[in-house]
Amino acid sequence: MQSLSGHLQSVTALRWSGEGLIYSGSQDRTIKVWRPSDGALCRTLQGHGHWVNSLALNTDYAIRTGASDPKKLMQTVPEHINNELERKAAAMERYTAAKEQAGGVERMVSGSDDFTLFLWTPESNKKPVCRMTGHQQLVNDVKFSPDTRTIASASFDKSIKLWNGINGKIFATLRGHVSGVYQIAWSADSRLLVSGSKDSTLKVWSVADRGLLIDLPGHADEVYTVDWSPDGHRVVSGGKDKVLKV
Repeated sequence: MQSLSGHLQSVTALRWSGEGLIYSGSQDRTIKVWRPSDGALCRTLQGHGHWVNSLALNTDYAIRTGASDPKKLMQTVPEHINNELERKAAAMERYTAAKEQAGGVERMVSGSDDFTLFLWTPESNKKPVCRMTGHQQLVNDVKFSPDTRTIASASFDKSIKLWNGINGKIFATLRGHVSGVYQIAWSADSRLLVSGSKDSTLKVWSVADRGLLIDLPGHADEVYTVDWSPDGHRVVSGGKDKVLKV
């Protein structure tokens, strides 16, 4: 077991990179890039003025689903992939395609208590691609869409914001929650977004229409976490009332 030391305060967010690196966000306001093979600290990314709460990669979905075809996610092994080498090749193809959407690099977005997001190319560069402003309170969660084109952010300002995944420019604000938004999750086809809020509700949003699609009440207290089923037909949520809703 390795111990990677370098942060000066609590570690609050982690991501494995498809390039074999680990990215860590901390209350010390920094993001660190680690090489787990030897425990080396490769670089430190600075820019946020307060705690780093959340990290997301444009390759997250490709890494998570591996060689699976989204249309066949309910199958244990896709029919067209029948051996380990083909599975690995297909997984690498999907990962490479995700990177090519962003010019051939892995991109990372970070969300902070300083109300901002930063877009990075952390594998090779200390400097951010851009600083993304618009939220009026701390940013709780950030997520790249599976197709890598859009970044969604959730904030205690009761809103969800949508940003261009390449240049970081904001293009929509989704409003409807009456209290802070804790977490968001994308559907596999990148068309829908679900959010969980302090107001005890979940909401499903249409990205194309940039508006509320379905309001899902049911929890008796704050909703802390949400996720989509792989087939995109259901969502699951959990929160302060100690209950999961499906």
